Amino acid sequence: MRTTHNTAGITWRKSSYSDGGDNNCVEVADGFSGVVPVRDSKDPDSPVLCFPAAAWSSFIQTVKGGRS
Repeated sequence: MRTTHNTAGITWRKSSYSDGGDNNCVEVADGFSGVVPVRDSKDPDSPVLCFPAAAWSSFIQTVKGGRS
């Protein structure tokens, strides 16, 4: 995982499972080769975490499957 402060030009999206509010979500950006940028929707100016795409995919599959 790495962090970055340069978010210029990134288009962010929230999960379709979001409650519709601005306070309970992370946002992700698509279109980055090999990494998935993630940020806190409550603090969009904070550093962005960049996870390896395979690790993010595994995390999402685990969450969707309800495994812990």
